[in-house]
Order: sequence, then structure tokens, then C-alpha cells
Amino acid sequence: MAWLCARTALQTCRRQISYSLVQRKGFADPLDHATGLEKREMLAHLAGNDDPYNMTIKRRATSTKEDPNIVYSAFESRIMGCICDEDSLHVNWMWLHQGPPRRCECGHWFKLVEKAPI
Repeated sequence: MAWLCARTALQTCRRQISYSLVQRKGFADPLDHATGLEKREMLAHLAGNDDPYNMTIKRRATSTKEDPNIVYSAFESRIMGCICDEDSLHVNWMWLHQGPPRRCECGHWFKLVEKAPI
């Protein structure tokens, strides 16, 4: 009798296992879950703007005071670095402010131009 009671208790407490197949189409789109600045970055990337913050290294063109290299910023001033010589081991940092162009120690001219933020 004890054996029958133990067997009945074991069978009623046992969890039933279900083997149903659920197909998923894959993961959800990350754009649906993103919010705020992250979403604006993703939308800019989808629109083809791979550098929304203008952080990539740009090659200097030959520049004069009348035709300076353009540096974009969403603020009134920005710090930028100029590698004056190709073999140089240091970066020459300088602040650019809106207004007239500024000359680096190597002789190249830079001008800050306002660009709308993301």
C-alpha cells in the first residue's frame, strides 16, 4: 500500500513536458528597440551618414586664408588636432572658434563651420 501511495504522489507531482515546435522568424529589428540618441545614430547610419559626429580623420588640402580647410561643429568652438608632418610623432592641438579662419603652426588654415547636431 505504501508503494502505491508513493507512486501515485510521484505521478501527480510530475510536470508534464510539452514538445511543441515554435518557429521564430529571427530576432527583432534593433531599430524598433532603440530610443533617443542611439535611435538617431541608427537612422543617420541608414540614411548613409557613417560619420554623424564628424570624428573621422580627414586629409588636409592645400589651404590659404581665402580657401581654408573646413571643420564642422555643432558648437561655437571645437578642439582639433593637426599632424603637421607625415612622420610626426605628436599632434598639434588647437581650438577653433566660429569667425575668421585660424592658421596652424605648419601653415595650413582651418575654419569652423556650424553644422546641425543629430
